[in-house]
Amino acid sequence: MANNSSNLPYSDTPLAQRMRPKTLEEVIGQTHLLSPGAPIRRFVDHGHLPSLILHGEAGIGKTTIAMLLADAVGRPFYPSSAINTGVKQLREVLDAGSKPGQGGLEFAAPVVFIDEIHRFNKAQQDALLGAVESGEITLIGATTENPSFSVNNALLSRCQVYRLVPLTEEQIEQLLQRAISEDEFLSKLDIRLEATPHIAKLAQGDARKSLN
Repeated sequence: MANNSSNLPYSDTPLAQRMRPKTLEEVIGQTHLLSPGAPIRRFVDHGHLPSLILHGEAGIGKTTIAMLLADAVGRPFYPSSAINTGVKQLREVLDAGSKPGQGGLEFAAPVVFIDEIHRFNKAQQDALLGAVESGEITLIGATTENPSFSVNNALLSRCQVYRLVPLTEEQIEQLLQRAISEDEFLSKLDIRLEATPHIAKLAQGDARKSLN
């Protein structure tokens, strides 16, 4: 018998990527930071974004939130990972960010996002100090480690530190239901919602794990 699986809707892009929020309002979870009147929301409302360290477990939205924050305040966004970024590459990003806007446009300090910033050694972290202190860049560092022990005190003192928390099972279910109803491919399938509580429990607060 012919296999009809080729007729099913399919995408090479992981579901977690397809369901990545496009605005801060679409983010599920982290209400202690993003809801009206919460600390990070206030920065956005005032159009001012300081350098931040976001720490918490994997898969709970650190990268997504950093990207959306840059977009919300109209800043260029330069993502990188401490795993594959050396001092030379880091300085290239900092040099690009320090150049004034073109065509007479007002300079907007870029948001430099560094995932797993705890993997940077002291020299790499020190390379960020001048640009952060002068305002040439806005740094957002993400880490799964306690920043008090994994980020240099000098850099830590120039950033505001916020902890992201795992999503609740109810929030994971909300995320799954949104994916089933809104995703271009899943919405074409007959998927039973009865399975979402079980998936939410297995995900243990990890949004990415629940979707992939």
